[in-house]
Amino acid sequence: MAATLRVDRWLWAVRIYKTRAQANDACSKGRVRVNDEVAKPATKVRVGDRVQARRKERTVIVEVVQVLEKRVGAALAAEAIVDHSPPEPEHSADGWIEAVAPTRDRGTGRPTKRDRRRLEKFRRE
Repeated sequence: MAATLRVDRWLWAVRIYKTRAQANDACSKGRVRVNDEVAKPATKVRVGDRVQARRKERTVIVEVVQVLEKRVGAALAAEAIVDHSPPEPEHSADGWIEAVAPTRDRGTGRPTKRDRRRLEKFRRE
């Protein structure tokens, strides 16, 4: 096994993303961080690194336990990572996720810089 591997290839191998192209695209768009630094697709990962990847509306935070070069089954992929992700939001009885979005009263004018930052933070999470 290799001591280091490209982050896009590793994310695909441990099944964070379905395709390597999706992993590459996420890296290119700044949705992947390795050790709290934005990662390009060619960024190398090694055992002990902490990888954050945004997938749809959820952020996955994993620690590299094993560097896998090829895609493996789900059981083996689970052994190659330690998941530090926050728990998923709970669903209500009708199946919808209850999210608390910042609200503003109608007719109050343009959002202030503070309002805009709160809204951007909500969208990132």
